[in-house]
Amino acid sequence: MGRLVAWLGALVVALVVVGAVALNLSPVGRIYLWAGTGLVAKQTCSLVFVSGLEPGRAQALYITPLLGSAANLIGHDIDEEAREVTASALGLFWRQRAVYREGLGCTLVHGSGDFDPDLAVETPDPTYFSLDTRHRDAAFDADALQAAVDGAFDDPNGTRNTLAVVVLHEGRLVAERYAEGITRENRLHGWSMTKSAMVTLAGVLTQAGELDAFEAGQIPALTGRGVDAEASTIDQLLRMTGGLAVAEINNGFDPNSDMLMTESDMATFAATRERLYPSGEHWQYMSGNTILATHAMQQLLGDDLAAQVRGLRARLFEPLGMHSAILEPDESGTFQGSSYLYATPHDWARMLQLYIDDGVTPDGERLIPNWWDDYVSTPTAGSGGVYGSGFWIPNVRTPEGRLPEDAINAQGFQGQYGFVIPSHGLVIVRMGATNQGGTGSIELAAAVVAALQPLPASSD
Repeated sequence: MGRLVAWLGALVVALVVVGAVALNLSPVGRIYLWAGTGLVAKQTCSLVFVSGLEPGRAQALYITPLLGSAANLIGHDIDEEAREVTASALGLFWRQRAVYREGLGCTLVHGSGDFDPDLAVETPDPTYFSLDTRHRDAAFDADALQAAVDGAFDDPNGTRNTLAVVVLHEGRLVAERYAEGITRENRLHGWSMTKSAMVTLAGVLTQAGELDAFEAGQIPALTGRGVDAEASTIDQLLRMTGGLAVAEINNGFDPNSDMLMTESDMATFAATRERLYPSGEHWQYMSGNTILATHAMQQLLGDDLAAQVRGLRARLFEPLGMHSAILEPDESGTFQGSSYLYATPHDWARMLQLYIDDGVTPDGERLIPNWWDDYVSTPTAGSGGVYGSGFWIPNVRTPEGRLPEDAINAQGFQGQYGFVIPSHGLVIVRMGATNQGGTGSIELAAAVVAALQPLPASSD
């Protein structure tokens, strides 16, 4: 009997070991669970230490809905003193750690040796618009405007999760509202709205004479990777025509999930993917393109990460008054320019206001060329007319008449929207944690436009 028990015990141990090895070698173990623990560690760290959200709410809004059946497998620990988060599956496996640094946000640390945990960059205190009720009442039907904003928070199915709405008209704050527990002071995750910030940075460097986005040979990560790769331009990458196999499905198995949640050097990962098409010939929305473009522009901002953060702030954020903005780097020090910009809703609106003001800052400085708004809003061939450069063109895919023809928008995962409508002087920011169902963002923008008062008749 004793031998039988021992034999059965050994068999169970062997089956567990074989099962663990098989799981590790399967796509679930090699990619999905690593991506899951990376998501939990990185997002929890950023949402708590950068955004200032309560941990339980951050988890419920932004993270748990993305994990599906893996949610019960992945746990995490928050070290408030060290300001870091560790996540693992079943408490033991696929362990990932994210570390917060002042002025740089949170970074997944895999132990590559490139990470300096003591690096910090001082940033100014954020500033906020004052509500201009006089301008609001002169330019809008105030009740209709408030109804438009309130409608964005209507959530009959409990899935919309609108967190913030901010409306600027002619550079003045005319409406704002926040979900319970969210204020104008929270830095909210823009996800792919970050891409619109990076194409704006390209405009800044173009205006300064430091960059020609249409010239080949300016992308260090593609140097030595073949004639087609070296012929790529920053314009092609920003327009999502890089031709590399960095497919973006965000299901935990795709290359983009791998890049964001498991890789120490995202630019190298994107640059070394298989080339499927020559640059400029095929449009496919993939964050790896913007990672490569950002990495190239980052080299123009300073000689090391601290200098590059300060250079980014001096060139883009501070001239616009975006004091809250934090662009997180990966472990190698590459800015995560596709997805990891955090800023207050007011500061997201400040960035978009630049396109209303013809590229001129509030202090009268020309920050981007006067043709850059045409550049970002010109449809990219192969996109079906919906994508320009770093911005979407919403009127192409909305019912006729819903939005003015000149509208463009920054757009990000989980329902981040930033509309720019130059013909009406409007910037409309909607931020949320929408994981299923519609966001109501197009309806919000259309309702805000409809709330504008008719212009007085001319006396001529």
